[in-house]
Amino acid sequence: MNPVEAKLQKAKAKLMLEHPYFGSIASALAFTPNDDIEAFESNGTTFAYNDEFLESCTVEEIEFALANAAMHYALEHQNRTGRREGWLWQLATDYAINSMLIKNNLHPPDRINYQSRFDGMYAEEIYAVLESEIDEKEYIEEKPRNEKIVQDDEGDAEFLEQLLQKAIAQDELPKDLERFFPQIAESRIDWRSALYQYVQRHAKEDYRFFPPNKRYIHQGFALPSLHSELLKIVVAIDTSGSIDETLLAQFFAEFEAIMQSFSSYEIELIACDSKIQYRQTFYPGDLLEYRTKGGGGTDFRPVFHYVETQIDNPALLLYFTDAQGRFPEIEPGFDTLWVLPEAAEVPFGETLIIE
Repeated sequence: MNPVEAKLQKAKAKLMLEHPYFGSIASALAFTPNDDIEAFESNGTTFAYNDEFLESCTVEEIEFALANAAMHYALEHQNRTGRREGWLWQLATDYAINSMLIKNNLHPPDRINYQSRFDGMYAEEIYAVLESEIDEKEYIEEKPRNEKIVQDDEGDAEFLEQLLQKAIAQDELPKDLERFFPQIAESRIDWRSALYQYVQRHAKEDYRFFPPNKRYIHQGFALPSLHSELLKIVVAIDTSGSIDETLLAQFFAEFEAIMQSFSSYEIELIACDSKIQYRQTFYPGDLLEYRTKGGGGTDFRPVFHYVETQIDNPALLLYFTDAQGRFPEIEPGFDTLWVLPEAAEVPFGETLIIE
């Protein structure tokens, strides 16, 4: 056994002892040297690595690398790329996982993909932020530095579920893991379920649980996929100065989730602060490209006027906002759901508080 192999075995044993959940997933990996890669990569069954890279790492840093590979596999990030830009999605998922690993006191190698501003955020939210910054030089040439994950088509879901339940039962659940597996804390997903069900009521009632909604299946939460003739709704997103970039990214992430949850739709997206800054109609297969122009005051009236005068028979308006603005004086003739970051009074419609 050469020094690198000995280091790997020590890191594997140390990870199993100190972080049983990560270690149990990583324990199934076979180690394979590969000088054609820069750092390491995994397909869920093998952990390929560059000898020189691991030689420069401490045992603790190799622990981090193994845990990173294990979590990419457990979360099936490569199977969730969808229509996203591959390298940017890889970067977003790395930020999400590495934030959680650091919170669990694992020691990252140098130049790890980590920024504290992404702490506690989902990969989908992080991707939305990075995509909005794509014109900035720092992201144009950036590629994931520390690893590449190639996911098998079929993961051992039963094995992963057993590990998760064992960690819960033995109180060995890693910190912050519940944001990756919301069934651990159901209160974190109740609002998403409510949002889905509210939208679902405004579509044709032809839905089934197979195939399940891909948006949440990786998190262990099976919502039905809807097979309607057409879902036709309007989604408005508040881009005023009171909405910070993290909240705005979450708004757009949930809009994307709606697109992914329904097989047939016509969704009018409107971005508005004190006036309409951007609008676009999305159909199945369209890429989610949007503009976040705004930053001024908040006036909800332009959106309602546009929907009432330009949209034929609108069934539902979803308005993502903090509800700090000027409302229409007359209640519209269509359903309105205000999706809010915290409780606020609205003159009409229903409200849903997101976590």
